Amino acid sequence: MKIKDRIALQFTLMVAVILLLFSIAIYSVSARYRQEEFYDRLKSKAQTTCRLLVKVKGIDKDLLRTIDMNTLTEMFDEKVLIFNMKDELVYSSVDDKLITYHKELLGQVRHNKEMEFLQDQSETIGLLYEEGDEPLVVLASAFDKFGRSKLQNLLQTLAWGFVGGIGLTVALGVYFASNSLKPISAINHQVSQITAHNLEQKLDEGNRKDEIAQLAINFNTVLDRLNKAFEQQKSFVSHASHELRTPLAALKSEIQLGQRFAKNNPDLEEVFENLFSDTERLISITNNLLFLARSIENMGNMKFTPVRVEDIAFMAKEEILSSFPNYTIFIDYITIPENENDTIIAGNEELLKRVLLNLIDNACKYSENHTARVLFETNETDCVVKVIDEGIGISQEDLPYLFDPFYRSSHTSEVPGFGIGLSICQRIVDLHRGSLSVQSELGKGSEFQVRLRHI
Repeated sequence: MKIKDRIALQFTLMVAVILLLFSIAIYSVSARYRQEEFYDRLKSKAQTTCRLLVKVKGIDKDLLRTIDMNTLTEMFDEKVLIFNMKDELVYSSVDDKLITYHKELLGQVRHNKEMEFLQDQSETIGLLYEEGDEPLVVLASAFDKFGRSKLQNLLQTLAWGFVGGIGLTVALGVYFASNSLKPISAINHQVSQITAHNLEQKLDEGNRKDEIAQLAINFNTVLDRLNKAFEQQKSFVSHASHELRTPLAALKSEIQLGQRFAKNNPDLEEVFENLFSDTERLISITNNLLFLARSIENMGNMKFTPVRVEDIAFMAKEEILSSFPNYTIFIDYITIPENENDTIIAGNEELLKRVLLNLIDNACKYSENHTARVLFETNETDCVVKVIDEGIGISQEDLPYLFDPFYRSSHTSEVPGFGIGLSICQRIVDLHRGSLSVQSELGKGSEFQVRLRHI
């Protein structure tokens, strides 16, 4: 889960808990207030009825019942029962509905003097009235229809408010989380644009005061150190390779000169041939290192022009065949492009030719028949070049390290090479914003695929 979503979820849960507790508190207080207010009304009703029955002379039970039924404070399903000390019913406000009671209940009322309880969803109060000649027990009951209706409306209002509050909290949580993390998203986007070729690029440091700005500052510091390390490495390789070229060239000339004087001595001739071969290997390694260092160093200043990939392939073929006439190279299309511009890319001709030179040379060198096939395929966005051979193949264990500098698989030790060529190819393809991949199987051959975006 993304940090933005996690923050929004946590914020929503926190607000949901607060809203829920707030709603429960409001509902509980309202329910308690409704009950207490209704019990007070029942108590007032019971006391008024007893007071009229006891203190008003000349009032009979029928008249009192008529007064109860027509009073403005009459409650829904209201019932009032009055008992004397002998538990005899001396007054009932209704004839057809009675409060369910028993003598134990009347005794409890006399003992506690006042009781409040629920009976069949109706609030009931028991009261001991002692203002007359004889203590009376009053049981008053009613159903708080309007209070419960208001409480139900309050519950619905709180429920809808809770749901609406959660929905609003989710929307605001996502908005504020996205807005708060926008600087981090911007930094993440900037970091994704930084590669080994543009380490000098810096992140936006904002106001240089908050934590995100400090993160950008620290990251820029690390980038600066890393860039300096890369520059030192490139400078060392470039200078070392350049300085080695001169003595190696002189050594090669001296060996060639020595070979002239050793033509009549087979032993010396063999020694000079070995020296010449080893010198050529050293010169080749030095040239490759120098090319690798300079290609990395000049990546930012390199100019690209429109080039046709087939032309580069044919130039590479001619150059290889001039050095190795026994090689066989086929160039063809998998599917003929519908648009002639599908094989034109923006790139550096010399570097791309170096890629195909290395791939075709490897394909021929590691095949018994010294044959390579170069196939072209295009789609709406890319031009794909496949270099295929039927050589010794590459093991699955070696594939992850194939493009590392100086790496060579164990079963290629008998074939001359330095393990630099594929690393150079990878760097050049990366420079052109393309991809280089390989599929191979031991004993069956390999297929290298260069994918470049066409114009």
